[in-house]
Amino acid sequence: MCWNVRRRIPVVMFVFLLTASLHADNKNFHNAPDSAKAVKNPYVGQADAVTAGKSLYARNCLSCHGRSGQGTGNVPSLIDGKMEGVAPGEVFWFITQGDKDNGMPSWAALPEKQRWEIVSYVATMGPGNAMGSGLPPAEPTAMKSTIKAPPPTPPFTDFRYESPGATHKITVNDLPKPYATSSAENGPQLVARPESAWPVAPTGFKVELYAAGLENPRWMRTAPNGDIFLAESDPGRIMVFRGMTDDGKPEQTAVFASGLYKPYGIAFYPPGPDPQWVYIGNENEVVRFPYHNGDLKASGPSQHIAHLPAGGGHWTRAVEFSPDGKRMFVAVGSASNVDDTDTHPGEKNRADILVCDPANCVLSVYAYGIRNAGGGIKVSPDTGELWCSVNERDALGDNLVPDYITHVQEGGFYGWPWWYIGPHQDPRHSGKHPELKDKAIVPDVLLQPHNASLEFLFYEAGKFPAEYKGDIFASEHGSWNRSVRAGYEVIRVPLHQSGHASGEYQDFLTGFVLPNGDVWGRPVGITTAPDGSLLVSDDGSNSIWRVSYTGK
Repeated sequence: MCWNVRRRIPVVMFVFLLTASLHADNKNFHNAPDSAKAVKNPYVGQADAVTAGKSLYARNCLSCHGRSGQGTGNVPSLIDGKMEGVAPGEVFWFITQGDKDNGMPSWAALPEKQRWEIVSYVATMGPGNAMGSGLPPAEPTAMKSTIKAPPPTPPFTDFRYESPGATHKITVNDLPKPYATSSAENGPQLVARPESAWPVAPTGFKVELYAAGLENPRWMRTAPNGDIFLAESDPGRIMVFRGMTDDGKPEQTAVFASGLYKPYGIAFYPPGPDPQWVYIGNENEVVRFPYHNGDLKASGPSQHIAHLPAGGGHWTRAVEFSPDGKRMFVAVGSASNVDDTDTHPGEKNRADILVCDPANCVLSVYAYGIRNAGGGIKVSPDTGELWCSVNERDALGDNLVPDYITHVQEGGFYGWPWWYIGPHQDPRHSGKHPELKDKAIVPDVLLQPHNASLEFLFYEAGKFPAEYKGDIFASEHGSWNRSVRAGYEVIRVPLHQSGHASGEYQDFLTGFVLPNGDVWGRPVGITTAPDGSLLVSDDGSNSIWRVSYTGK
């Protein structure tokens, strides 16, 4: 069981892995001694013990094992006959001893009575037991954090309340006044991933480690032939991963290009099945390399395509092409938090999405007032519209200004630096540009402020449940300036098979923050593998995670 959700361990459980086959091979459950099998539950038949166990399960186990004990991805089911024939004493022994090799820590520190109460409750699971109907709500107990801070005021939230499947919706009417809270400086304390920590996905999804030992893995893009391209930004190189072994690892790894300056965005040109070039968004320029399907190494030197403004903050440069190949989009973030572009010439062509004809690239502004969409831009395969993922401004308080994901209107103004989320003036620019007040566009989906939303994709594969088709999955790198952390997750934005958002989003992949607020993982890039799974780069643990659907 996920006895302590604070650890967010998708494999923290009884480890009922292939329980049926285990019983065929082992006389006792997980080789428990005969003495354990003979131990009786001192609380058997006591309704109070079952009731107490129900609350303990909801508080500590539910987010991994699910409300009905059906399991969640990596965590096996506790029902459907999986526990048939297992003696209570064996279960208690296994909880107490653990199995480190299989991801189950020892829970001897949990009071003995509580261990027996949970055993009592688990014994009621299965056919004919309506155990799920009376469970307390899961969301308020999704993360038993050790941080002593009051709960957030809905619809705002923080990492303690992120839980796969939980839905959030922030509207314009929810925005607080500027400076309702002080602005925090709370950068992530990065730590090595504990052996017991693992990302947590919704029921039916499985999370595996695809690649590890990387160096600052960022943007990801799947080539038409199925190869996975990855920008390792700090060392300045582009990696390629090919194929997938039976245990979910790449069959081949290669360095496609090196010697680049903070590479991030990757796009193939022309769009379609037979690209001739791969374009790279460096901080200071767009370059391209000759490319043909199957190339593991660039066959020629880079070619300069366009200069980009550089320096200051926000160095990521996302690159995307229109479906007809006639437009190249480049997102360039602001150099600052709130500098007035009237008085800071260094902001020229920043906080914009730029566009040019790839055949003769002379950049112009496609949309403006977008503080930083450099983390992600993509064209919707359903509508042909350009979408972006945006880091909004800081220093107005915990719950201002929301980050967002939105489709982008050509010529549209999104507020920065004078306005935000429609007609809300930044108090640091009071009275400036009143003529733009009613031009500031309200984005489609408002996210938690300071989430640091980065790369996203439209899920077009057919391996997830049908309701996921066409939806957005986005990496939220995580806050540095919120009193209690937010983000550090992958979210899902439902598009309702219509290509349009209605404002809500869901937590999808969580668990990258420890109960004390330390951070071991930070999602950045996201792409779809040829088998329909999601690959998520994580520059906190320098890994790539693979999320596949194994449920019904």
